[in-house]
Amino acid sequence: MSLSQQKFREIVFQILYSQDIAKPDIDLMSRLMMGELSVSKKNVRLAQERADTICKELSFIDEKIASVSTSYDFDRIQTVTKNILRLAVFEIFFDPEIPPKVAIAEAIRLSRKFNTPESAAFVNALLDHLYQKKLGSQGDPEKLEKIAKQLQQTEKEAFDTTLVRHAQNAQEEMNQDDNLRPD
Repeated sequence: MSLSQQKFREIVFQILYSQDIAKPDIDLMSRLMMGELSVSKKNVRLAQERADTICKELSFIDEKIASVSTSYDFDRIQTVTKNILRLAVFEIFFDPEIPPKVAIAEAIRLSRKFNTPESAAFVNALLDHLYQKKLGSQGDPEKLEKIAKQLQQTEKEAFDTTLVRHAQNAQEEMNQDDNLRPD
């Protein structure tokens, strides 16, 4: 059975992500993906080959991403987003079979599926800016900066919410401990 390009791209992304965070055993990862995603060993092998090809170009790819992500430091980009960007940048610069606009649209889809709407907007703006530079035009750096600031604000809000939840949980635990103590 033939695998859709979208599903193949998702497998490549998941391999890139897993390699970035954990350096898993390739055989174990292949078996896991075959079972979890219901894909053949051949498709996982092809996706692994594609991920390996992308990894060979990481210095170029990461440099391209960092060059347009000036208001949002490359090291601060979430691992999920970073690997979606890596896949798309590879497709834009190294895969003549995939039209750049398709690579960008697919990166946005992956961002929505595996991350957040804010991440999808950031990915869209960053990749559009890169693509415009590739074509020789400047793009809109102000738009990219605005979206990066929105992403930073969302991250701050999520962090603050997490802190509040932890404080509330700690307070509840203290209250439970007080209720358990004999008078």
